[in-house]
Amino acid sequence: MKKMNKLREKMIRFMQGRYGVDQFSRFLMAITLVCMVLSLFSRKNVFYYLAVVLLIYAYFRIFSKNHTKRYQENQKYLQYERVVKGKWQKQKNQMAQRKICHIYKCPKCKQKIRVPRGKGKIMITCPKCHNEFQKKS
Repeated sequence: MKKMNKLREKMIRFMQGRYGVDQFSRFLMAITLVCMVLSLFSRKNVFYYLAVVLLIYAYFRIFSKNHTKRYQENQKYLQYERVVKGKWQKQKNQMAQRKICHIYKCPKCKQKIRVPRGKGKIMITCPKCHNEFQKKS
C-alpha cells in the first residue's frame, strides 16, 4: 500500500507543469490505434511506422511543458474538427430533407432552393435573384 502511494506521489510530481491530455492528444491516440490495427492486416510496415510516429508525437505533447504552443495546436485541431462536424451535419440534414423536398439550384445565381415534393410541374422563383424557372416537384 505504501509503495503504491509513493509511486502515485512520484507520478504526480513528474506530471506537475506538464501539458497533459487534451482533445488533440486523444485524437492522435485513436489514429494510432487504427494504424496499429491496420498494420496487423497489412503486409506493409507503413501503418506500423506511422503508428509509432503518432504515438511518439502524442506522448511528446502530453509531457510537454510548453503550454502555449500545445494550447494553440489544440485550438487549431478543435477549429478544424468543428468545420468537419459542421459539414457532416449539413450533409446529414440535406439527406433527411431529400425525403420530403427537392433541392434545386437556380440556373442564374446557383442559389439552392428547397421545394416540397409531389406538387407536379411548378414555377420556382429564386429568392436571391428573382429568376423564374420551371421544375418538376
